Amino acid sequence: MTNFTAPSIPTIDNPALQQQLQQILDNKTKPLGALGRLESLALQIGMMQGTTSPQIKQPQIRVFAADHGLTQHGTSAYPSAVTAQMVLNFLQGGAAINVLARQHNIELKVVDAGVATDFANHPQLLDYKVRNGSRDALTEAAMSAEECVLALQHGMTVAEQLEGNLLIAGEMGIGNTSAASLLLARLGDIPITECIGRGTGLDDAGLQHKTAILSQVLARHNEATSPLAALGALGGLEIAMMAGAFIQSASERRILLIDGFIASVALLVAERLAPGVRQFAIFAHHSVEPGHAHLLNLLEAEPLLDWQMRLGEGSGAALAYPLLQSACAILNEMASFSDAGVSEASAKESTDAEVTP
Repeated sequence: MTNFTAPSIPTIDNPALQQQLQQILDNKTKPLGALGRLESLALQIGMMQGTTSPQIKQPQIRVFAADHGLTQHGTSAYPSAVTAQMVLNFLQGGAAINVLARQHNIELKVVDAGVATDFANHPQLLDYKVRNGSRDALTEAAMSAEECVLALQHGMTVAEQLEGNLLIAGEMGIGNTSAASLLLARLGDIPITECIGRGTGLDDAGLQHKTAILSQVLARHNEATSPLAALGALGGLEIAMMAGAFIQSASERRILLIDGFIASVALLVAERLAPGVRQFAIFAHHSVEPGHAHLLNLLEAEPLLDWQMRLGEGSGAALAYPLLQSACAILNEMASFSDAGVSEASAKESTDAEVTP
């Protein structure tokens, strides 16, 4: 198979910095640990950026869009034409991710990774189309080896051109829950029945049919076991491009605010191709897609939110974004006991006691 060369991924392992960050948090005007996970999030961001004064600058959303040949077998409740229709909706500013991006002042652009429709030029559209949709994975590999590597490389290029130090990668592609379920089953060695959900809203019969088709796809590509081979045989163009963007971003110490099921599969692929990428990931939410729980276990991730979401687009990550802003603000702006002239609790006092001047 055509080789893919990943950039080196830095390590965030720095015990001295971790101790320094913890001391700063412990000395803020509050009982020890009183801000709970906000404190651990602040420490995590500081470790990622290698500083005691982390800042989020010019956050970016990139929504990767592509079609999937497998949908011709009725694995989705929606027709493939919806992918292109939703891309136009993104460009017109009408989707959920547009609303959240505007609310939080995050720049959003759409990446055409492989939509089976050609679009007119648009300032918010980046054309990295590898082909007009992936192939039918039931009869052949979804991508050729060359197409798979090209999609990864295009994703890296998208990340190289980003401003700022935080990336939310969203996705749009009718049929991409099928591709993600296949990749999770293969790379996670998990029964396909535990990886499949209703996607865009399949009924019981549709879910049973989807399971049967995906089981056949796995059997058809039973020799595609390496991360790169599995991605090419089973994955989608947008998933491959997201994985490439994650790899490049991690090499640049950019924070990866991970959305739901599809984005987490792309991160799993990225981590398998370039170990260390996971260090730079913050998981925004727990998707209701059944396979996401398996992914979170595989990636040892504890998401910030659990709001029963399954939209994709990067919407869950955009919703969680203000928590990262708050975590940085606590580190940078909250007074220490000495700054504020506040007496610290003695060692004998309960750590959850009220702090009184």
